[in-house]
Amino acid sequence: MEYRRLGQSDMEVSAVSFGCWQAGKDGWTDVDDGASVRAMRAAFDLGINLFDTAEVYGGGHSEEVVGRALEGIRDKVLIATKVGSHHLKADQVREALEGSLKRLKTDYIDLYQIHWPNADVPLAETMGELVVQQEAGRIRSIGVSNFNARQMAEASRYGRIDSLQPPYSLFWRHVEKDILPYCAANHIGVIAYSPLAQGLLAGKFSRETRPPEGDVRSRNVLFQGETYDKCLESVEEMRRIAAAHGKTVANVAINWLLARTAMSSAIVGARTPEQAQGNVDATGWSLTPEETGLLDKLGRQVMSLVDENNPVLWRW
Repeated sequence: MEYRRLGQSDMEVSAVSFGCWQAGKDGWTDVDDGASVRAMRAAFDLGINLFDTAEVYGGGHSEEVVGRALEGIRDKVLIATKVGSHHLKADQVREALEGSLKRLKTDYIDLYQIHWPNADVPLAETMGELVVQQEAGRIRSIGVSNFNARQMAEASRYGRIDSLQPPYSLFWRHVEKDILPYCAANHIGVIAYSPLAQGLLAGKFSRETRPPEGDVRSRNVLFQGETYDKCLESVEEMRRIAAAHGKTVANVAINWLLARTAMSSAIVGARTPEQAQGNVDATGWSLTPEETGLLDKLGRQVMSLVDENNPVLWRW
């Protein structure tokens, strides 16, 4: 496993990290707590040291499962969680942090992130409280999620930001225009979520199969109409690249992402130990320049069908 420095922090994070949204169950189907725990422990054994969750994932259930999975190895892992956009006033931040600490069975959070910006709460207030908690030793590093460059610049006036967590994949590249250059210039590590476009880049879907009702992916704009068809065509092209390396389409997609500007880690979920192993197989090898060029072309063909001014994957 490759490890990379996270922003200006003292933390070295695994290039592939474990996404724990599914462990919250809400919005996902056929998720079992025991299986989630086994997948997380297998990921740790494979060298993954960063586990990302949030207070809103299943109303805190994901954090509880993470706390259970990492019990006994807490000092060997990095836990990232997030405070919701509805909890950004100073007193709400304190209460939310307390709840996360309890559910995660820990007395500190390695990376505490603002999940979404909230225009009704001044960033000065939110960041001010996060800095207070950081100085108290309850937070090691502060991060943001789903922020644009302007919002990061404002937040940075009140405290140091070590990471940004945006949606980023071969099929979702809005961040490349100005967000990634801003992060690179300001030493902010990027931890990308949905690097497999919620399974599209894992080659799981076909024209006959779509996410079932109740699955959050059924509201993802990439799974709609002509865009969905183009994604499937691109995945078929990617299979040839994967075969040339003895890898999977998912491995190719993650490997491509990890070579992008300012990337610290790609957050990938796993329901089983076998899936965790598959995620790790994305590291330790390189695509050729010709393959990278083809992938770039395929990704841009998909992006040409998506509203370039819409940075949100889901239709709520």
